[in-house]
Amino acid sequence: MKKWLRRIFWGFTAVLLLILLWAGGVILYEGWFGESSAQWTNVSFTDSDGTELRGYLAQPKEPGVYPGILLIHEWWGFNEGMTVLADALAAEGYVVLATDAYRGEVTGQVPRALYLRLSTPEEQVFNDVDAALAHLMSLDSVDTERLASMGFCFGGGHSLQLGMRQSESMALTILYYGTVVTNPDLLRPLTDGQPVLGIFGEEDASIPTADVLEFEAALNSLEIPNQITIYPGVGHAFLNEENYDEPGPAGEAWQQTLDFLAENFKE
Repeated sequence: MKKWLRRIFWGFTAVLLLILLWAGGVILYEGWFGESSAQWTNVSFTDSDGTELRGYLAQPKEPGVYPGILLIHEWWGFNEGMTVLADALAAEGYVVLATDAYRGEVTGQVPRALYLRLSTPEEQVFNDVDAALAHLMSLDSVDTERLASMGFCFGGGHSLQLGMRQSESMALTILYYGTVVTNPDLLRPLTDGQPVLGIFGEEDASIPTADVLEFEAALNSLEIPNQITIYPGVGHAFLNEENYDEPGPAGEAWQQTLDFLAENFKE
């Protein structure tokens, strides 16, 4: 019996070691040879310290003054998918700045994404997102009285954080399956009149439905206008650049977002 237990233990240890070696190899390889998000950006700006930051700016074809949307990417980093969604929003009549919160780092591999998520200082992300918002507000084509933040996954959580941090500037907060805040005291800045749209998946293992309902209850306790929707039969990250305009939960969530924006940004 002990012999079999030892074999199981060492077999499990060997498998775990192989997984760790593979994950470490992915992280190191992409760190040295991986792509840069610069290939998908088209605008640069600086923060208060003069650090150059980058993003992707999408605008309606016709000149004019439009509501602005700050778009924040998933934990993969800024990739081509964000440009597709930014262009789609611009076609609806919004000036969209999709910001790069990882300063050029991007991946399509889970180990590297987890590494970037954990190793990028939160204060740096706050700084870079705030700088992106300042740049968006500086554009002549943007109506600074009609500004929204919108993000996915990692970006969804930071969209909510931006709404709380810069409540005096933001008119709307939109988060797709981002980390929620359930403490009413922390959410209180949103009472400045900033409606919230939250999109979540019923089968999302990373953001339990119970947490989403607690988030909704906290918003309601403060009388913050909100639409919190839990789409059945889908998990985390169910919307992307390939399905946002197709029938099904992703298309429905995207249309809900467009309706939310249009309703709150009427002239």
